[in-house]
Amino acid sequence: MTQRAPVSRSTRILQASLIAIVSLASFGILISPLGLNPSLETVGEGDVAQTTIQSPRDIEYVSEIRTEEARKAAESAVQPVYSPPDPDIARDQIDRLRTSLQNITSIRDNVEATLEEKQEDLLALSDLRLKSETVNFLLNISSSRWDAVQAEAVRVLEQVMRRAIYEDRVASAQTGISSFVSLTFNEQQSELVTELVTPFVVPNSFFSQELTDAAKKSARDAVQPIVQTYKAGETIVPAGEVITPADMEAFKQLGMIRPGQRWEDVAAAGAVVLLCAAFVPLYFYRRPRAGFLNDRKNLLVISLIFILFLAGARLFAGRTLAPYGYPIQAAGLLFTALFSLEVGLVFAIPLAILAAFGLPNSYDLIPYYMFSSIIGLLALGPARRFWGFLRAGIAISLSSAAALLAFRIPLITLDWLGIVQYIGVIAFAGFSSASIALLLQFMLAQMLGLTTALQLLDISRPDFQLLQFFLRNAPGTYQHSLQVANLAEQAAEKIGADPLLTRVGALFHDIGKALNPNFFIENQVQGNINAHKESVPEEVAATIIRHVTDGVQLVKKHRLPRRLHDFILEHHGTLITNYQYNQAMETAGGDVTRVDIDKFRYPGPRPASRETALLMLADATEARARAERPSSDEELRALVTSVIQTVQKHNQLDDTLLTLRDLKLITESFVTTLRGTYHPRIQYPKAAVPDQDTTLLTPRK
Repeated sequence: MTQRAPVSRSTRILQASLIAIVSLASFGILISPLGLNPSLETVGEGDVAQTTIQSPRDIEYVSEIRTEEARKAAESAVQPVYSPPDPDIARDQIDRLRTSLQNITSIRDNVEATLEEKQEDLLALSDLRLKSETVNFLLNISSSRWDAVQAEAVRVLEQVMRRAIYEDRVASAQTGISSFVSLTFNEQQSELVTELVTPFVVPNSFFSQELTDAAKKSARDAVQPIVQTYKAGETIVPAGEVITPADMEAFKQLGMIRPGQRWEDVAAAGAVVLLCAAFVPLYFYRRPRAGFLNDRKNLLVISLIFILFLAGARLFAGRTLAPYGYPIQAAGLLFTALFSLEVGLVFAIPLAILAAFGLPNSYDLIPYYMFSSIIGLLALGPARRFWGFLRAGIAISLSSAAALLAFRIPLITLDWLGIVQYIGVIAFAGFSSASIALLLQFMLAQMLGLTTALQLLDISRPDFQLLQFFLRNAPGTYQHSLQVANLAEQAAEKIGADPLLTRVGALFHDIGKALNPNFFIENQVQGNINAHKESVPEEVAATIIRHVTDGVQLVKKHRLPRRLHDFILEHHGTLITNYQYNQAMETAGGDVTRVDIDKFRYPGPRPASRETALLMLADATEARARAERPSSDEELRALVTSVIQTVQKHNQLDDTLLTLRDLKLITESFVTTLRGTYHPRIQYPKAAVPDQDTTLLTPRK
C-alpha cells in the first residue's frame, strides 16, 4: 500500500509558495514600526498621549499629510458628473413615438376591421402597453381630438427629453410627465397623452467616469499645500488625546523621532521566522497522513488566518494590558475546529512565538500565549459541541492566569486595581477567543465549503430534512446506510481516521437512491419479480450508476458540506456493475468486443482518503453479508477478506493512505461489528392465544 499521498506538482509549488509568502509576511510584520522596538522617544501613532507634548522650537513646514487630507476631502466632495443630454436619443424616441401614433391612426381608420379586432391590434402594439380602458377611449375619441392628442404627445416627449434623465431616475422622469401636458386637455385626454409618452422616456444622460475624474483632479489641484507652523512651547498634542498621523509628521519634522532599527533586531527577526518556516513543513513531511495539506483551499485558509492573527497581535504590542487580552488563542481553536487537533497544535506554537518575539515583555508573553493556546485547544477536543468552545474559553482564562502568576506577576508590583485589570483581560481573552473561533468556523465553513464537526452533527440528526426524505422514500437503503455507517465508523476509530466524518459520509452515500427507490433490491418487497432480469443490462447499469450523480445533486440542493460529495462519488470508485456486465456478456456469447465495459463502470474517482476508502469497503462488505448471511466467524472473516482483496485487485485503494496494518485492523473491526449483527438467534415457539381479550396478557417490551 502507498505510504504517502500522491501530490501534484502544482500543489507542491503552491505549498512552497505559501511557505515563502507567509514567511515574508511574518518577517515584514516583525520589522515594521509596530513590530520590533522602533527608536522612539515619544509615543506612536494611535497611542494616547500620557502628557502634553509641546514643540521644542519654532518650525514651519509643508505638511504632506494635512495637504493630502485636504485634497482627499476636496475629491470626496465632487459629485458624479454625467454627460449632457444626448439629442440623438431624443430624436430616436420621438420618431418611435410618431411611428406608434401612425400605427394607432391606421388601426382607428381601418374600416374593414371590427371593433374587437381593432382592440386586439391596439393591445398588441410592441412599443406601447395600453390599458383596456385606454384602448376603448382611443377608439371612441374623435379624429380632431386624436390629432390634438398626437401633437401634444410629441410635444410633451420633446420637452421631457430635453432634460437630463439619468439611468437611476427614469421612473422619476416618467412620473412627472403629466405636469407637461397642456391644461386645455381634460383628465382622460391628459392620461392618454401620459400613457402614450411614458414608454418612450429613456435615459439620455449617462455617468462619465472621465468627466468625474477630471472634476476630482481639478478639485484636488485647486487645494494649495498646507503650511504648518509651531512656536516653541506650543502644544502639539494635549494630554489624553490620540496621536494622529499629522502629529507624527510634526514629531518627525521636529526630530522627536529617530527612524531606523538595529541590524541585530532585523537579523533576529529573520532567524526566528526561518526557524518557524522550517518547523511546520518538516513536521508535516514526517506525517504522511496529513492529506488536508494537499487541498489548496485549506492551505490558503491556514495561511490567511495565521497572517491576520499575527498582524493583529503586533498591533497591540505597544500597550500594557492589551497584549494579554488579545484573543490570539482563537487561531489555535479555529485550526482545531476546521482541521484537527494536530493542526491546531503545530500552528499555535510558532504563532505564539512570533506574536511576542522582540517585545519588551516577550519573556513572559511567549509562554503566556503558548500555554494558554495549547491548553485551550486541548480542552476544546473534537469541537463537536457548543460546550466544548465554552470549556475551551474557561481553560484559556485559567491557564492564562496561571501563566501570569508564573512569568509576569513576580517581575512587577501590582495594587488591587492592577490585579482586577489583569483578571478582566484574561477573562476577555478566554471568552472572546472561544466566541471568535465559534463564529469564524461557522462562517468559513459556509463560505468556503469547509467541513466542521458541528456541521456534521447537525446534518446527521434523524430529524434532518434530507435524512427524513431518505427514510420515507427509501427505508431499505436507509437501513443499509445505517449498517454501513456503523461498520465504517468503528473501523475509522481503529485506524485513527475521522470517525464522525466517516459516519456522516456513510449515512448520505446512497442518498441518490431515494429518487428512484423501487429500482433497488433493498427497497423491493420480498418475493416480487425482479425487473432487472427482463431489462437491457446497459439500461439497468445506467440507472444504478445514476444514483451517484443523483446523490451529488441532492446534497448540493440541500447545501451539505462539499466533503460529502467525495463520499458519494468515491464509494464505488471506478468499479463496474458486475451483475449487469455478466448479463451483457452472456447475451453477447462471451464476446468481449461486443460489450462496452465503460457503460457498466461507475464515474469515480477512486477513493482519495482513508474515510472514503473505508466507506467503499464497508458498503461492499455489508451488501455481501446481507446477501450471503454468514453464520460463523470464519465465514465472516473470509467474506471481509474477499471484499478487501477484490477492491485491491482493481487498484481502488492506490490513492489512499491505508497501510497493510490498517487493512488488518479494518478486517478485525468489520468482523467484530458484523458478528453482533448476524449472530444466531433463538427460535421461540409460538404461544397459543386464548379467545378472550389478551390485552392484559401481552408482555411489555
